[in-house]
Amino acid sequence: MNILKQYWQNYISAYKGLSKATWLLALVMFINQSGSMVLPFLGVYMATVLDFSLQNAGIVLSMFGVGSILGSFIGGWLTDQFGSFKIQVCSLFGSIPFFLIVPLFNTFENLCVAIFFLSLIKELFRPANSASVSFYAKPENITRAFSLNRMALNLGYSIGPAIGGFLAAVSYNFLFYANACMSFIAGTLFIIYFKNRAGNAPKKVIAEKAATVAKVKSAYTDGVFLIFSFFIAIYAFCFFQILNTLPLFYKNVAFMNEKEVGLLMGFNGIVVFVLEMALVHFAEKKFTLSANMIIGSLFCGAAFLVLIPSHSQLILFSSIFLISISEILIMPFASTVAVNRSLPANRGSYMGLNGISFSIAFITSPLLGTYIAENFGFTNLWIVNCTMIAITSIGFYFIMKKI
Repeated sequence: MNILKQYWQNYISAYKGLSKATWLLALVMFINQSGSMVLPFLGVYMATVLDFSLQNAGIVLSMFGVGSILGSFIGGWLTDQFGSFKIQVCSLFGSIPFFLIVPLFNTFENLCVAIFFLSLIKELFRPANSASVSFYAKPENITRAFSLNRMALNLGYSIGPAIGGFLAAVSYNFLFYANACMSFIAGTLFIIYFKNRAGNAPKKVIAEKAATVAKVKSAYTDGVFLIFSFFIAIYAFCFFQILNTLPLFYKNVAFMNEKEVGLLMGFNGIVVFVLEMALVHFAEKKFTLSANMIIGSLFCGAAFLVLIPSHSQLILFSSIFLISISEILIMPFASTVAVNRSLPANRGSYMGLNGISFSIAFITSPLLGTYIAENFGFTNLWIVNCTMIAITSIGFYFIMKKI
């Protein structure tokens, strides 16, 4: 009982001091992500409905990654040029027509093009949204503000795939239409609340980092941050198996139906929703940024390690739990590193590069993941993931000393 009481107190304490604008950004993220039912089922959709091979499905999923990279890069640049508000509005409303027309494309080549442009427009949102979080949050609450935003994202992600599993059982087209509707609702709420709303202008931080700005005008010329981003990309390669090869593994090897896959994927969001704020608040006080990055990456490796000997239902849920803890420790603290290395004037480029690190995985993860799974089996893919996580953990140990 004392442990539960302590956890509850820590959970409540984690929310204190967060601004109203931070909560509204989280609500917009929740609504938008609640409609994100397409990506977790896209591989299954192509394999079962369109009868694509695993390799072709992987290529289409990789086009989502190509669009994400360009979207993150362009979104970061546009955010620095025009501000985060306009870019988020353009992304939320601009993605709606693409969600509506994607079901009309059922050939390999056409679907590659459609998914590329859908991803590009959708990914403009990420660096602009991250810049908004840092803009509206108090400086001492940056990490928790990102955690709240991610908690909202994952709560939406837990609801989206769970509902998506039932919609997919009727028609996969409903997944795309639901995504379009939620983007419209999120965009409307965002405009109503954030139009002409002022944020925090950390003048003291600007003065303290003036010397850094003279040397580093963009994230793409910051050598230390580029190396850090490289290891984030390796981590993300393994983590994003949750969006492509893991659903295929559940379907083809564990013989789960769409509803069961949706519920299992939704469990990830539930774990993050319940644990993230309290765990981040605890980790922020007890561990260094370096320790959190290393421990978080090792949890990801453990998530794939447990799949090697067995794929019983208990093991599958244990794996999702471990990868959820990894996500909690890596994602918000990676964003904190980007904020700490940047200034308001160049924050878009840092958030853009942070997004690109994850977007690279959207290309490599499905492309190489499905290739390894199809030609060498899922067990060898999990071994590759564990090896790459070991390399990433060592990389974080050394590069975080410089950061």
